[in-house]
Formats: sequence, C-alpha cells, structure tokens
Amino acid sequence: MSVLHRFRLRRRGGWLQSPFVWVLGVACLLEVAFHASKYRVPVPPRELDAPFYTSCQEPVTDGPRENAAIVMLARNQEVEKAARSVRSIEERFNRWFKYPIVFLNDDPWSEEFIQTLNASTSAPTFFENVPKDQWTFPSWMDKDAAQASIKDQGDRGILYAGKETYHHMCRFFSGSFYTIEALKKYKWYWRLEPDVEFSCSITYDPFVEMARHKKVYGFTISLWEEKRTCPSLFREVSDWKEAQKIPSTTLWNAGVDASWMPWPFRSMMSWFSHRDSAGDGWNLCHYWSNFEIADLDFFRGKKYQDLYQHLEHSGGFYFERWGDAAVHSLAVNMLAKPHQVHHFSDFGYRHDWYYQCPANAPGGQLPESKTLNEAQSKWASEIPGGVGCRCDCDGSRNRNHASYCLNKLKAPNTASRPWSTWLLSFIF
Repeated sequence: MSVLHRFRLRRRGGWLQSPFVWVLGVACLLEVAFHASKYRVPVPPRELDAPFYTSCQEPVTDGPRENAAIVMLARNQEVEKAARSVRSIEERFNRWFKYPIVFLNDDPWSEEFIQTLNASTSAPTFFENVPKDQWTFPSWMDKDAAQASIKDQGDRGILYAGKETYHHMCRFFSGSFYTIEALKKYKWYWRLEPDVEFSCSITYDPFVEMARHKKVYGFTISLWEEKRTCPSLFREVSDWKEAQKIPSTTLWNAGVDASWMPWPFRSMMSWFSHRDSAGDGWNLCHYWSNFEIADLDFFRGKKYQDLYQHLEHSGGFYFERWGDAAVHSLAVNMLAKPHQVHHFSDFGYRHDWYYQCPANAPGGQLPESKTLNEAQSKWASEIPGGVGCRCDCDGSRNRNHASYCLNKLKAPNTASRPWSTWLLSFIF
C-alpha cells in the first residue's frame, strides 16, 4: 500500500476519531431529545374520558332535555340519502328523545324533500335556508383569482378542491354556521350528514351527558387530513396562537410532530408553510367533522371567532382547500381543555366506507326491555370489554381504518397507549 493511499484513508476516517465531532454529535442528540420532550403528553393520573355508559339504558322519554338540535346541511337532490340518515337516527335514538331536526340548504327546499323527510321522523322539523351572502366568496376577495385557483386545485387532483361549492361549504361550517339565525336559539348541535348509518342503539341523552360532564366537543372517528388540501393552515393557526400568547396544552401537543432537526437548523424548517415558526409540524390528525356533538357557545366565543376571522382573511378557504374538520380540530386542540373533548366510543357510526363499530357489552343489552325491543330485537354477539348497546355490526373489528390518529388525540385523556402509535410517530 502506497504512502499516498494510506494518507487518503486516514483523511477519510479521521473525522470519526475526533473527540470534538463526537461531543458535537452527542450534544445535538441531547438537544433534539430535549426539544421533543416539550411535546411529550404525560399519562393522566386517571381516565379523563370514559364512556358515559357502557351498556344499554332504559330510555328516559320524559326526562329533562338540553337546548339542542340535530342539524343537517343537504341539497334537494340528496333526498334519499338524507332520508336514510334521518331514519337511522330515528330508529336508534330520536324515537325516544324527539330532538328537533334543522335542515339547511343554500337553495329553496323542494316539496318532495320536505314531505319525504317529515315522513322519516317523529321529531319536529325545520327547513331553513343559508343566506346567500354566507354561501359565496367574501366581498373583499378577487373572485376571478379564487375561481382560477379552484380550477387549478382540481386539475392537480386535490380531493374535492375543484368544486366551488365544496369551498363554500367548508368556509360556512368553519364560521357563519355557528351564528346563523336558524341556530341562534340553540346551545348544542349534533351534526348529521346525508348517507350515514348508526349501527348501535343510543339509549341515553348525549346532550345531557355532555353538559353534565362539562364537555364542549364530541366525535366518533379521527383520521389523517389530506396534506395537499391545507399546506399553510397549521402555520396560520399556530402563528395566531403565538400572537395571542395562548399556552400549549397536552391536547395541542398531541397534534404536533416535533422536528428532529437539531438547533440551529430547526428554525430553517419554518421556511416551509406547513410548519410553525419553530420548525415543528402538524401530524395531520383531525376529528372527522361529519359527526359532531358540540357546544355552539364554544364556537361562538370570541377566541374562536377571532381565529376564524384571521383564517378568513388569509384566503385559504379558496386559494387552498381548507376543510372545516381541520379547522375545528386545530381550534379545539388549542382552545379546549383535554377533558372537555369526548370520544363516543359506544356509538356505531358509518359515513362513506369508514366506520366505528363497538362490541356489545356482555350482560348489558336489557333483553327484557319492551321499549328497546320495539326498536331492535336482534343484535350482534356480546364480546368481553364491549361498550355498545344492541349493535348489529361486527364488534370484533371496531373500525376499518388506522387507529393512529384516534390514539394520538385521545392520549391526553387516557393511559391506554398502544406502542405502535409512538413507533409510527417517529416515521410520519
């Protein structure tokens, strides 16, 4: 081996033998670990969000009610899908509790829709219209530029982003929905979509239980957001949060993926629009908002409305395709306390092909109940650990989608944390 060759080998591997390099590497690893630890979600001392009930209850048909409504946004041409949803919630819940159903439409209702939906429920119904100025582009926005952006988003294959009405809907559900005249008299709402199905009996009043337990937001399914729909949303929300000096809670931290880039390079990550000013990102986990049971006053409050106005004037509802689910989720995680968010793990629910199906509670199906037997006389097998009431879906498989986001968003309230969730958090 020549002298020159030996010299090259030493140069090539010499940096690995430098104590300075090793000290610097260890320091970077420690700094990164310390930074990530700031987003650690500690295990709570007790379960903070247990199911309200873990078996069937005898429905209290004459008990006190909350000031609440079931709300559906629909179109006349969705009459059959809307009727299926209303029949399902009627069979599984509202036949006993009779909460009013408010239907919203940006066009006048057809007589066929009104007659069909009235025939699908025993509850009071109200058919209202969304004001035209709340289902259009903001007055200050360049409409031609917004429409060109919508077309471009559609051409690039971004989910639903090529539909102008979809942008209007997401903007509406993110903001003026909460202050619309038709809902001003209510405090609580249960959002119902056309073409959904409830596969378990709901034999207690969720509005009463939400109020009793001081909850503000309830959900069934949690999924990843489509990243291309909202590349700058997290940055806009986190910048507003920082400007308002709102402290981070464990619920907010559960939605953040801490950057593994060491200082000072981490701050360079903030150049990317989908990261906050510190270079950390959003894990894209959100509550699927086609099902929500929530406190209207929470969203009518000054903080949420100020946030919405900030987002509104950024233009992202049209120049990107910000979904109301993502907006609601980031707002709830920022403004609510962890114990104020409830997962309805005992509700069987399907929308599109995604579903949640709890197992039936052993010994808790009240087979002798005449009231329940009038609605549902057959149900799926009872499984140990089940919390469902007369569910007719297969409870041996609780859901047909990844549970990563559900586990992440429930972490502040529970000690039940599958190891796979934390392993995946290093990958995504």
